[in-house]
Parts: sequence; C-alpha cells; structure tokens
Amino acid sequence: MTGLSGAEVRRVGNHFVKRDPAVAAEAERLEWLAQQGIKVPRIVDQRDGVLTTEAVPGVPASYDWTDELRPAVVATFVELARALHSLPIEDCPFRRDLDTTMAEARSRVAAGLVDLDNLEDSYAGWTGEQLLAELERTRPSSEDLVVCHGDLTPDNVLVDPRTGRLTGVIDVGRLGVADRWLDLAILQRELTQEPFAAFLAGYGLTGPDQDKLDFYILLDELF
Repeated sequence: MTGLSGAEVRRVGNHFVKRDPAVAAEAERLEWLAQQGIKVPRIVDQRDGVLTTEAVPGVPASYDWTDELRPAVVATFVELARALHSLPIEDCPFRRDLDTTMAEARSRVAAGLVDLDNLEDSYAGWTGEQLLAELERTRPSSEDLVVCHGDLTPDNVLVDPRTGRLTGVIDVGRLGVADRWLDLAILQRELTQEPFAAFLAGYGLTGPDQDKLDFYILLDELF
C-alpha cells in the first residue's frame, strides 16, 4: 500500500517494511520516542531508504467503534496528546516550529510538490502560490510550543479493539517541537464535532482556537 506521504508500506509476516527517502528521519524519531516511554514500533532494520519495524498489535483508532467503546478511544487520544505535549521541548532534537515549516512549505511550493488535487473543499482549485500567500497572511503571532506528533490522525494511533486503550503510535516522521494546535487541528479535521469537543474537555481546554485550527489545517495542505 502507499501512504499519504507517498511512502510504500507493506507487511511481511510480523514486520512492516516502509520504503521512502525520509525513513532515516522517522527512525530517529522512533528511537527518541521509545526512550521517552511512548509506545512505538520497535525498529528491526533501517538502511538505504528502507525501514523495517515490528508490527504493533491493535487496530487503528479510525475503527468503527461501538457507542460503548467510543469514549474510551477519545480518552486514549487525550492521554496520548497530553503525554506527547508534556515531554520537555528542550530535550527534543526535532524542530517543526513555524520558521522551520514555513521555509519547507515555500520550498515545496517552488518545487511543485504540493498535491493540488487532494485539497480540502474550501481550497479546491487554489494554486500552491495562493495557498502559500494565505498561509503567510494568517500566520499566528505566537506559538505554544510542545512536542507534537505532527500527523495525529486516528489511522496513526493503534488501540486494543476490546478496550480502546493505546497499543502504539506510528508514522512519526513529522514529530517535532511545534505549536500544540498543530496536533489539535489534525484531530479536529479527522473527528466529528462531538468527539472533538469531548477531547478538548478531557485535554483541559474550554474551547478551540479557531484561527490556529484553520491555519494549521491550511499548513497541512502543503505537506
């Protein structure tokens, strides 16, 4: 199968094999997260653009949950986000702050790497230059920096299908120090209104910062 990043991923027995030029960066992040006590796949091998990891038990949190288990899955998202966001940023060697990501976004637009055929409905038909101009116009004046997953979708969070509890976190190639609203924006896009409201309450926020949510969804369009 092919991931959204264009990486080729296949399962071989109890291992997953990912072929992508960026796997070295992902391997570094997996090793660092494991040292912090976060549940991630164990690396078996990494060389020549190929990363092999042990398969993590469980199912993606995008699974069609029963009403009984859905609150437990939302609670798992809360615990995971709080665990990641409470890691000391001074100990994290990976940067995803706005200076870093905006520079990368400019490079991607210049190189024609933005997938303009897969934009949110509100940006359908926009050019890379238009997206970048809107990004520059709406850039937040400050950042609430934490350690972010960077692509915190339900597909990248694996849970026990019987309990909804976390079994592992995958696809961590975008992990780094960034505004917490980067992770929260990705979650808001993926969850329906009621689960996201429950997540925010459990996370400890009284409501969304809509300007930052909109900005970080737009930023994600360029990656």
